[in-house]
Amino acid sequence: MRRAVVKGVGHCLPERVVENAWFTTFLDTSDDWIKARSGIERRHFAADGQTTSDLATAAAQAALADAGLTADDLDAIVVATSTPDLTFPATATIVQQKLGMTRGFAFDVQAVCAGFVYALTNADALILSGQAKRVLVIGAETFSRIMNWQDRTTCVLFGDGAGALILEAEDSAGTSQDRGILATDLHSDGRYRDILQVSGGVSSSQTTGHLMMAGKEVFRHAVEKLAQSTVDVMAKGGVTADQIDRVIPHQANIRIITRTAAKLGLSMDKVVVTVADHGNTSAASIPLAMSVAKARGELRAGDLCVTEAIGGGLAWGAVLLRW
Repeated sequence: MRRAVVKGVGHCLPERVVENAWFTTFLDTSDDWIKARSGIERRHFAADGQTTSDLATAAAQAALADAGLTADDLDAIVVATSTPDLTFPATATIVQQKLGMTRGFAFDVQAVCAGFVYALTNADALILSGQAKRVLVIGAETFSRIMNWQDRTTCVLFGDGAGALILEAEDSAGTSQDRGILATDLHSDGRYRDILQVSGGVSSSQTTGHLMMAGKEVFRHAVEKLAQSTVDVMAKGGVTADQIDRVIPHQANIRIITRTAAKLGLSMDKVVVTVADHGNTSAASIPLAMSVAKARGELRAGDLCVTEAIGGGLAWGAVLLRW
């Protein structure tokens, strides 16, 4: 059986680090208030003129170096982002050009914070179908560009960054002991689109708009849906919770992360947590956390991992893979 196996990982964070204290200079908030509600202590913001494709390209270069590959070795690039450089072309094609890749194909996936899970699933399908042998999967965002700086309930939560993962086709035995992606699980429900959305768009208002979120509603849906998707993807992969070595969740809010782990009966010792230093980087948060976890020695070859995310749409899902 063919599997999509992780060959390299990398990330990029903008140089500017914004501590919680910065927000207290213009908002009625405090470091304690932000940490208590989100677990976030700091985040990174892109510099003026620094684009999503810049961050994505740097993360991609780090992943290529980690894998010992060059851009010419790739067949495809999939970029998950809700903050593209331009309305079109796809940010993935801009990254393709910046990497010097003149073959293959590149496209974007938009599922907000669930974007990387959706992108991984698409990349897995490309490899399983034989459309590609090596796929570069990137999550990259500049959410600081769509913040309403007067809304203290949202603007303190998000940050900018990018993470990248390289998948390569390998033949395997077709069991849960295989390395690579073992199972995927995707969902969406447009009935809940109003609780997490951006107020503008090309067709509706011809503006970029600002992020708007009904936090309590999102929290309620997040814990329930992430836990169920994780249960479902483990069942599809033929594994149980006690076999999981690492949980790499979307880094939205520490309370969502801890509540979901508890609902699944998983120890927080197994959970990769980076939200304190990066905030919510939307589609970038999972590959960014993977790269940081590998650098910390928290993620090793052979580890059975589950990753899950939920974002605007609502869109959510999970991926089971062996590192």
